[in-house]
Amino acid sequence: CYAAVAPLHAPLRADGHEEHPLILAEFNFGILCYSWKLNGTSIDIGMDYRYSVVEGNLLINNPNKTQDTGTYQCVATNPFGTIVSREAKLQFAYLENFKTRTRSTVSVRQGQGMVLLCGPPPHSGELTYAWIFNEYPTFVHQDNRRFVSQETGNLYIAKVEASDVGNYTCVVTNTVTNSRVLEYEPKIEVQFPETVPSAKGTTVKLECFALGNPVPTISWRRADGKQIPRKARRHRSSGLLEIPNFQQEDAGLYECVAENVRGKNVARGQLTFYAQPNWIQKISDGHAAIEESVVWECRASGRPKPSYRWLKDGEPLLPQVGTAGALRRGGGLQAVLSDAGMYQCVAENRHGIIFASAELSVIAVGPDFSKTLLKKLTLVKVGGEVIIECKPKASPRPTYSWKKGKDILKENERITVLDDGSLRIVNVTKSDAGSYTCVATNHFGTASSTGNLVVKDPTRVMVSPFSMDVTVGESIVLPCQVSHDHSLDIMFTWSFNGHLIDFEKDGDHFERDSAGDLMIRSIQLKHAGKYVCMVQTSVDKLSAAADLIVRGPPGPPEAVTIDEITDTTAQLSWRPGADNHSPITMYVVQARTPFSVGWQAVSTVPEIIDGRTFTATVVGLNPWVEYEFRVVAANLIGIGEPSRPSEKRRTEEALPEVTPANVSGGGGSKSELVITWETVPEELQNGGGFGYVVAFRPFGTVSWMQTVVASPDAARYVFRNETLPPFSPYEVKVGVYNNKGEGSFSPVTVVYSAEEEPTRAPTTVLARSLSASDVEVSWAPPWENQHKGRIQGYEVRCWRHDEKEENAKRIRTVGNQTSTKVSNLRGNALYHLAVRAYNTAGTGPSSAAVNVTTKKPPPSQPPGNIIWNSSDSKIILNWDQVKALDNESEVRGYKVSILSAQAAGQHCPARPPSPPPGPAVKPHDASAVAGFWITQPDCFPEVQQNIAHLFFFFNLKKPVILGSCLWHCIKYPNSVS
Repeated sequence: CYAAVAPLHAPLRADGHEEHPLILAEFNFGILCYSWKLNGTSIDIGMDYRYSVVEGNLLINNPNKTQDTGTYQCVATNPFGTIVSREAKLQFAYLENFKTRTRSTVSVRQGQGMVLLCGPPPHSGELTYAWIFNEYPTFVHQDNRRFVSQETGNLYIAKVEASDVGNYTCVVTNTVTNSRVLEYEPKIEVQFPETVPSAKGTTVKLECFALGNPVPTISWRRADGKQIPRKARRHRSSGLLEIPNFQQEDAGLYECVAENVRGKNVARGQLTFYAQPNWIQKISDGHAAIEESVVWECRASGRPKPSYRWLKDGEPLLPQVGTAGALRRGGGLQAVLSDAGMYQCVAENRHGIIFASAELSVIAVGPDFSKTLLKKLTLVKVGGEVIIECKPKASPRPTYSWKKGKDILKENERITVLDDGSLRIVNVTKSDAGSYTCVATNHFGTASSTGNLVVKDPTRVMVSPFSMDVTVGESIVLPCQVSHDHSLDIMFTWSFNGHLIDFEKDGDHFERDSAGDLMIRSIQLKHAGKYVCMVQTSVDKLSAAADLIVRGPPGPPEAVTIDEITDTTAQLSWRPGADNHSPITMYVVQARTPFSVGWQAVSTVPEIIDGRTFTATVVGLNPWVEYEFRVVAANLIGIGEPSRPSEKRRTEEALPEVTPANVSGGGGSKSELVITWETVPEELQNGGGFGYVVAFRPFGTVSWMQTVVASPDAARYVFRNETLPPFSPYEVKVGVYNNKGEGSFSPVTVVYSAEEEPTRAPTTVLARSLSASDVEVSWAPPWENQHKGRIQGYEVRCWRHDEKEENAKRIRTVGNQTSTKVSNLRGNALYHLAVRAYNTAGTGPSSAAVNVTTKKPPPSQPPGNIIWNSSDSKIILNWDQVKALDNESEVRGYKVSILSAQAAGQHCPARPPSPPPGPAVKPHDASAVAGFWITQPDCFPEVQQNIAHLFFFFNLKKPVILGSCLWHCIKYPNSVS
């Protein structure tokens, strides 16, 4: 049994009486307890009504400080023995009143430090402290200037201010009884002890507070130079250092440093580590055969190292001890029945004590095979070895003898009885087969058990796998064929490089047939290695191995290094990779830049790198470009994997060689010469500080004007001068430069300066309506002697009367065209149109606007109530007249057309097909499927969106309409045949 809580505190009032009329102090134990001890003396439960035991728990009614304070221990007994619990201490918490004497007033200069002493009254149990300023409930607030020690209760003020003047009351609270007393007082200083013993796992608190002006700052450090544990916490003004879960590594010399501009002070204290005993190895219930020795060992950790003692049935034991914590029963003597009982190992140091309990049973019994019969059937191969186990339950240990059949079995060089009674037979022959009986005997009786031994022929490998050389991609079979006793099941397994082959997981490459052979398909380099065929029956197992060598493309070269680099070359070196059993015949160097698409083969010296060469010079590189290289090896089998890329290196700078392409220009605003070109790609700029030199001169002159464009991304230069004549030719060329100097210029090309926009508007603008959606506009060009600026074409603007001019539709013509059609307009609507000339400089003035009204749209409704009859090869159609709406044009007639179809299931086309000429066309085949539609003549050849079309499929032999299509278009008389 074990005590649940230690120590215990029972609350009492300061006058010594119980807080409550009936208080129970309860010790809780896991098993039934029959007796209790107080300070080592047994408690007579029946002699004091205040004591009672309920399910092993001791209940104390109205506990008394004088009678009940002390150390309690539970004694538990059952038929197997007696054990005692760990000790539990019962203490009574109390808090007496302060003395009634008045404390003197404390005087201090402003700016000095001070301390007010609390001086708590006599007490038991943990206390907490607080201070009231002037009157309750105004408590002193702790900050970097004021500190209340929870060890002494003293109030520290680092630097006194005028606001601190007043009455101070010390409030002391007992955390057990929750009682509180008050006190007045004042004075100075906080420091932790020179040595602070600290238990493992506890929370250690160090207090430090200093007085001073200016207010000192508090910091903490370890004198041994180690860091303060990260788990440590600093509270309020850093006057309290708290280290939770204290461990061995947290022990050491700690320093509190208080300093201000006037100086500093240091307080030191040694944190020493101690730990209560804690079990590392407990004892557990054990069984011992009579006349045998027993050794029990228990081990515990703790600081200082714990000592051990043993109890048997609650009483001290003087055992034969081999090492600390070890109990030996029997030793040179034999264990007897009286050694049975309950044993306890007690580990203790000055900080605590722990108990471990276990039961020892001493067994005395005759041999018994009921649960350990001999194996009924044991199989073994000829020439093999077999052990027939004989393990009856018996105490003390029995003697053994064996029989084969009814005859006593005698030991010889092949047949041996082992120490544990088992029978061992080596070099087994067929004559060893038969029944075997193990006979076990001790003081308490004799017993026997019988089993049969069956001897089988051994398994032999007839065709073993043999080592082979293969090429990547081939398939082979490794044979494994055996002879065996057919009365036994046989199992084949294969391993590869020491690992069993999983035929389900690796079925793409490995396959095993029923005879045990292994097929390897599509062999890869990873399949090279040692293969072992393992054969197993219930009596033996054997194996046969073979090595598989796989030839394949070489592995990647290693350690590709750029040894030297210039503006156009790089010297490389590398180490060869694995040749995979086929000599390397050549190497290829590849390069990659930020501008290339993947890896590209590069030119080298030597041009062809043979398999015995491990250096090469890459040529033809671009200057001032960052390169990385890799090497690929090849042999007669194929091309291998590339090496890892080399480090990235930039080639050196050089003069630029590539000039800008497509130098041209023109356009722009008045008095401008615009010059354009294609930029030189970065990988061809050959160095940093890249830019362009633009040179130009009037056509036919000698001197060049030059300017520098410093941006490598620039593709345009504009020269502005008010004296530039419009649309004048200039010779232009563009050169390049970089940090190394200037390159060459591009070929000379001719570029024209900007021209003036037209200055006159077109004349004689006319417009007429063509249909409900189209109008035509025409004009006359300005007189040549009345305008400036070249005319490239004309711009027509068209807008509806109810729209704004800025939203007008714009149509541009090119060259000398003086008319155009404006489409997609609204029917029966008034439009305004204006025309102006344009060139590269812009548009000229606009003509006066002219007006035009589009025609009314055609009728939107198709003919209705279409009736048709057929006679021989004739079809007679009738339909209702279409009446035009007010906003639609007048109906002038109708048109009927016929079109042959391929099948009754004809699908409607996206647009109505062009009708054949004539009002009616007779089909060539009277049985063919044909179709007709009714439409306005002016619907074709262009279909309008607001026009309807009807198309019908029919069979001339059967007066049935097979299908129809609806578009939009109708007109003309309402019958036809």
